[in-house]
Amino acid sequence: MQVTFLGTGSAMPTGDRMQTGLLVDADGDAGPLLVDCGSGALHSLAATETGYEGVDTVLLSHHHLDHVADLLPLMKARWLAGAESLRVVGPPGTGELVEGLLDVHDYMQDRLDLRLREVTPDEAPFDLAGFSVDAMETVHSMYCHAYRFRAADGEASDEAPTFTFSGDSEAIDRLARFADGSAVLAHDCSFPDEVDVDNHPTPATLGETLAGHDYGTVYLTHLYPHTVGKEEEMLASLREAYNGEVRFAEDGLTVDVA
Repeated sequence: MQVTFLGTGSAMPTGDRMQTGLLVDADGDAGPLLVDCGSGALHSLAATETGYEGVDTVLLSHHHLDHVADLLPLMKARWLAGAESLRVVGPPGTGELVEGLLDVHDYMQDRLDLRLREVTPDEAPFDLAGFSVDAMETVHSMYCHAYRFRAADGEASDEAPTFTFSGDSEAIDRLARFADGSAVLAHDCSFPDEVDVDNHPTPATLGETLAGHDYGTVYLTHLYPHTVGKEEEMLASLREAYNGEVRFAEDGLTVDVA
């Protein structure tokens, strides 16, 4: 399995990072799967070998603008490229979100065969684009999911490499447990410690929460402008409690989940 970070920024642009988007792909029948589609993620997707023509499934963590802003542009780009369908999956309210976008931009009505699906943690794991996916609710200002992915070759096993994406969330114990054992964990770390914030973690709170758990590599993402120039300071703070491998995600970075 491979994960490409299409956007590692937030609702406040930095000039260097697009808003949230990830491309999850695997050998065989799994993927490619687009996870979230914030502003600029479509541009980054177009720069990959997969391109927007190669993605027919989008999984949304939640409906904040910096995670869905390029969803309708993706629909239009696929339609203009000759695609006939798109599957959009996400938490409750996803169908209403898509229908509302099409009400505003009604010329896009019926351009694609849209297959809408809403998922909840109660039905996890669910099969999607060749992956076995578990969901859990995070702690955020809007209902939001974290997701754990295994490539499903027949039946996914507990030994299969796992990728977990936190969505937007405070640093919470049940999310740390949900991701335990993941080869790669991409976790929200929006602000440095000196910013007093809820709904997102800072390095100190994240390090304390991840301590004692086993992850291959943790990638910090959803980065606000407040983090620019603070990277080493943030890593040092996180590592005071958590001694595993931690790196900053960057737009365009592809990592192997193994």
